[in-house]
Amino acid sequence: MEIIRIFQIIIAIILIGVILMQNRGGGLSNVFGGGGGNVYMTKRGLEKKLFTATIVLAAMFLSVSLLIVIL
Repeated sequence: MEIIRIFQIIIAIILIGVILMQNRGGGLSNVFGGGGGNVYMTKRGLEKKLFTATIVLAAMFLSVSLLIVIL
């Protein structure tokens, strides 16, 4: 049981880091001429990988949290 809680803390820390990296990337696009009039932007490269990692980590965090509640 203790191992599951440690695993949840590790996932939470990584998830926070990934979310913070996404916020930094969004702000930098305006500095280099991106943004402005762009209404729709596709995610590419590292930004897309961070987005996917966020979804996977959030699903893992939810699963582990539910597992802790059930046990």
